[in-house]
Order: sequence, then C-alpha cells, then structure tokens
Amino acid sequence: MPTLTTVIWIVVALLLVGVYLSWTAGRLDRLHARIDAARAALDAALLRRASIAQELATAGVLDPAASMVLHQAAHGARQADQDQREVAESELSQALRAVFAESAQFEAVRAAPGGRETAAELSAAVRRVPMARRFHNDAVRAARALRRHRTVRWCRLAGHAPFPLAFEMDDEPPRLPADPGRESSAE
Repeated sequence: MPTLTTVIWIVVALLLVGVYLSWTAGRLDRLHARIDAARAALDAALLRRASIAQELATAGVLDPAASMVLHQAAHGARQADQDQREVAESELSQALRAVFAESAQFEAVRAAPGGRETAAELSAAVRRVPMARRFHNDAVRAARALRRHRTVRWCRLAGHAPFPLAFEMDDEPPRLPADPGRESSAE
C-alpha cells in the first residue's frame, strides 16, 4: 500500500510540474507575440515620422539647408538596414530638432497651404515614436526577465526564438509650438 501512495504522489508532482512548464511556455509565447506586435507598431510609427519629414523636406516650405538636412536624414531612416536602423532613426530625431529649433521653420510649415494639417501630423508622429519604443522595450524587458529564469533555460522553453533586443535610439522630439487653433478649440 505505501508503494501505491508514493506512485500517486509522484504522478501528482509530475503533473504539477508539467502544468507549470506549460503555463510558463505559454506565457513566454505570449510575450514573444507582444514583442512582435509592439515592433510592428514601432516600425509603423518610425515610417510615418520619416514619411512626414521627407514630405516636408520636399514641399519647398523650409529653407534649402533645412530641407536638405531633413531630406537626407529621412531618406537614410527609410532606407537603413536593420543593423543601422537605430543610428539612422537617431539621426532623423537630431535633424528634426535642428530644423525646428527655430519656431520660424514650424511657422513656415503652418503658413503653407495644408500646413496646419501637416504640422499636426508631424506633431502626432514625433509624439508616437517614444511611446511605441517604450511599449516595445517594455515587452522586451519582460521577455528577457522570464527567459533568464533557470527553469526556462534548463527546459529550453524559449525554443529557437532569438533573444529579444531592445530598440535603442534618440527619440527626443523637437520642441514644436502648440497649434493655436487647437488650443482654442480644446477650451
């Protein structure tokens, strides 16, 4: 009789370990899916920012030097290989800050036909990038923390998924003046 009780306890323990491993593997899989979704959102935000910057650079509303700087940085960000993407996106952030350091440039954009909409799009695009990057890096941080657990490493619960990498870039937005039309409608 003691043998049957021991076997039952061993089976229950193995069952609990199996449930725990299955739950952990599912959690890790959900984290990897969250990373993929966050990366897609980050890529979309970066592409939108680069597209608007390139559109502004070729619109003829900025001075020629600012247009050239912004066009080169936006083109570089759109064409960068995955290895160089963080550097290219940081250069675009720096170019945006340099071009719009003077409020006269932003006012020139606003004064152009359709400029208020373009200025609003630019403001929204540069605000979305840091949020998208933060969501992506938070998901990466959570997955890395789980993948560092001994159980995950020993049982190889991550499978062949690559170790998640954070997206590090300079994403500080330029200081864009608020749209006066927006402020009065918000009151």
